[in-house]
Amino acid sequence: MGLLNKFKKIAKKKEIKPAQKKETKAAVLPTPKTELAKVKTGRRIIKREFSTGWHVLLKPWVTEKSARLTVKGQYIFKVATYATKNEIKKAVQDFYGVAVVRVNIINLHGKKRQVGRFEGVSSSYKKAVVTLAPGEKLDIIA
Repeated sequence: MGLLNKFKKIAKKKEIKPAQKKETKAAVLPTPKTELAKVKTGRRIIKREFSTGWHVLLKPWVTEKSARLTVKGQYIFKVATYATKNEIKKAVQDFYGVAVVRVNIINLHGKKRQVGRFEGVSSSYKKAVVTLAPGEKLDIIA
C-alpha cells in the first residue's frame, strides 16, 4: 500500500496558511509617444531657404484619406524610392519648419500595363506618412 501512503503524506504537508495581501504598487502608465515628442523636440525647428530635401520629397499626396489624416496631424508625401525615414524627417523639418514625431514608409510596386500588344510596368514609388508634433500644422493645399 505504498501508493496510497504517498497521497496521504502530500495531503498532510499542505497546511492552510493565512492569506496575506500583497501591496499593489500604483500603476505606472507609460507616457504616450506624443508627450515624449514634446520633450525631445524642445529645440526650435528652423525653416531653411536652401535645402537638399527637394530630392527626397517629390510631392504631397492629396486624397480623401490624406485629408482625413490631417486632422490627426499626419500628412502623406510621395517620396524618392531611395529615401530613408531620417532623410524624410529632415526634409519636412527644413521645408516647413515643423517638428516631426514619426515617419512611416510604404513601398508601392509598379503594376503591369498593356496597350495593344505592348506590355510594360508603371513606375514603383514610395509614400511616407509623416506625423507632426501636437499643435503643428502644414498648409499644403494653399
